[in-house]
Amino acid sequence: MRYGHFDDEQREYVIDRPDTPLPWINYLGTDAYYGIVSNTAGGYSFYRDARLRRLTRYRYNNAPLDLGGRYVYVRDDATGDYWSPSWQPTPERELDDYECRHGLSYTRIGSARGGIRAETLYYAPLGETLEVWRVRVTNERETSAELSLFSSIEFCLWDAQDDATNYQRNFSTGQVEVADGVIYHKTEYRERRDHFAYFACSEPLSGFDTQREAFLGPYRGWDRPAAVENGAATNSIAHGWQPIGSHHVRLSLAPGATREVIFVLGYAENPKDDKFDPPGSQTLNKTRVRPLIERWLRSEQVQMGYEDLRAYWDDLLGGLNVRTPDGDTDRMVNVWNAYQNLVTFNMSRSTSFYESGIGRGMGFRDSNQDLLGFVHMVPERARERILDIAATQKADGGAYHQYQPLTKRGNNDIGDGFNDDPLWLILGVAAYLKETGDHTFLDEQVPFDNVPGSEVPLYEHLRRSLKYTLDRLGPHGLPLIGRADWNDCLNLNCFSDTPGEPFQTTENASGGVAESVFIAGLFVLAAKELAVIAGLRGQDGEEAVYRAAAEKMSGTISEHGWDGAWFRRAYDFHGNVIGSGENDEGQIFIEPQGMCVLGGVGLDDGLAARALDSVAERLATPHGIVLQQPAYSSYRIELGEISSYPPGYKENAGIFCHTNPWIMIAETMVGNGDRAFDYYKRLNPSAREEISETHRCEPYVYAQMIAGRDAPTHGEAKNSWLSGTAAWNYVAITQWILGIRPDFAGLRIDPVLPSGWEGFEAVRRFRGATYEISVRGSGRIDHLLVDGTRVDGDLIPPAAPGSVVRVEAILA
Repeated sequence: MRYGHFDDEQREYVIDRPDTPLPWINYLGTDAYYGIVSNTAGGYSFYRDARLRRLTRYRYNNAPLDLGGRYVYVRDDATGDYWSPSWQPTPERELDDYECRHGLSYTRIGSARGGIRAETLYYAPLGETLEVWRVRVTNERETSAELSLFSSIEFCLWDAQDDATNYQRNFSTGQVEVADGVIYHKTEYRERRDHFAYFACSEPLSGFDTQREAFLGPYRGWDRPAAVENGAATNSIAHGWQPIGSHHVRLSLAPGATREVIFVLGYAENPKDDKFDPPGSQTLNKTRVRPLIERWLRSEQVQMGYEDLRAYWDDLLGGLNVRTPDGDTDRMVNVWNAYQNLVTFNMSRSTSFYESGIGRGMGFRDSNQDLLGFVHMVPERARERILDIAATQKADGGAYHQYQPLTKRGNNDIGDGFNDDPLWLILGVAAYLKETGDHTFLDEQVPFDNVPGSEVPLYEHLRRSLKYTLDRLGPHGLPLIGRADWNDCLNLNCFSDTPGEPFQTTENASGGVAESVFIAGLFVLAAKELAVIAGLRGQDGEEAVYRAAAEKMSGTISEHGWDGAWFRRAYDFHGNVIGSGENDEGQIFIEPQGMCVLGGVGLDDGLAARALDSVAERLATPHGIVLQQPAYSSYRIELGEISSYPPGYKENAGIFCHTNPWIMIAETMVGNGDRAFDYYKRLNPSAREEISETHRCEPYVYAQMIAGRDAPTHGEAKNSWLSGTAAWNYVAITQWILGIRPDFAGLRIDPVLPSGWEGFEAVRRFRGATYEISVRGSGRIDHLLVDGTRVDGDLIPPAAPGSVVRVEAILA
């Protein structure tokens, strides 16, 4: 069952019924000002940090689920009938029709009722710290219409955590100011306010409200606001309690006429040299921000900003465009997967319908992986992000698991001890170097833990990342897992000395002896990448050391990490093997089967192919590959959080979509294009659109998890949008199945295609040149024709910037 369709020409997903199984969201903003918006106008906005600079409120896990947003109300002043063009928050008001168009960093939602049509365009202009709502109201009646239009948002008191919990204080701190029709939210947070929000309207106001209870009325909700019902705002000024912003505009429309009303919600800061007299006063620098507001309240400026945003995405998506025999592949590669990569890069895992923006910042591991799917679009932003990440690293090579995007400081609430974290920095830097060839980047001076005076070259950070693992090897010579590895829920240093007594947790890195085969495979991959980087810097001695370390760890995996038909997962605190046929449950895990093969372990002796066969036999389902089998049927203290989930969900045998692409890539490495592409299509959101009532999440972006075969809701997705799934699926399909892969020495063309294909076409920008690629035949690469000249092998050296290179890849 479908709830909409793809408009490929406009690059939009069109939702034609509002009651989607879950809120289907989109993101506004591309740089510093962001927001989420659902297909019924739910969501919120923030500046840079979803916790510390939250502009508007949103209530997670509420009933209905999607509550709080950018709501507009239309009222027929002749009859008193009112409704919301976005369906919510007035779903009991039946609409004549409805349509939501989620585009790239914008959303349009429109509907009609009683001969009046209204549509709202939401977007955040490039380079600005504001968002625009352009509302167009059309009278489709044969008679004139007297209407009222009400806007509404609820201000958050900046720190979303404090805003949602500290009511004894916050019910007394809310402050607003209204000047020349602009509502200014100026509630301070703790210290002297240096920032504020504003909410403006392009039309003369009939009234306004800034106190929630005055607008809604006592004991009322957003579905029946008293001001809308009465047809008149109260001109309330908030003093404490719950500050909001609402404008009331009256419209007279002749038959067939359309009126446009623009609302602007934005964030501003007072200049650092502004003087407060007395300290802590609520003086606003309205003079500074007013010209900006006036500019974005003009219709021509709003249209120009919208066109600029579309052009921005035209350019970004031009970095790679493919035309294959499969429409779902083209749609995801050319538009939606690339778009999700940018959003995930911007947000890490911090804010979505499933992440409140409060509990998580930017992930060290996460952000390095997100780079893999984004670096080709805007490498300069990837460069900046790597420097931010590396600056949070500790001097011993360890890493804070997360950091706050506003302060760029490590998050002490999460801490460290996730022992795979440091190795991902090597892969992130390697991806940037392969894409750009900018090896001077390695000489950038970067501090440890953001401590001034601790700066060393970025290359030294990579050295210490590898050393961190080598300094923490366990009894079998495998890396210590610490608090956890990639699987945050596999906590193998939890134990109880006496059955039935509370468990204890060892020190994250040094006190626990649990080991990870997964980190071992990741180490092999990272050590090989760092060896190449060292060689390119002329440090041949270091290159040899890193290659030897990779080879030694590969041998350790073969000796202690192989279980006869697949790679083991780990050893727990007591030395018991995890992910083995010896276990009654959790006998085989997906992660080491993927990562060990990515590191090259088992490619020469057949272990890799055997492990992948075991994945196909034991883990693959029609909806994707589950994380492990059999599922854990009860809580096991020695395994930690993984066994706290019911079977089939999340890390307990759910289809954790992030890891599936590792298997896709591994299958291409053993030459199995059919199986690789089959796995790719099982997860492809576009290919799952027909089963939206089962999948439930958005059919245009990847989800983190799909319920596994042990779950009653097998096939149901959760935690959409922000997931390493986006970057890794993009890498799997573009770099390994289609085989267009940046490398240190140039661009590789090495497809591993499904047997039914006869080739494909692609255009790829790489280091300033444009490559027009035509792949012909089936099988593996035989040779290339580069501008008509035969090149044996699959590597094309970088061309001169600005040139157009025509490449024909001949498969045999």
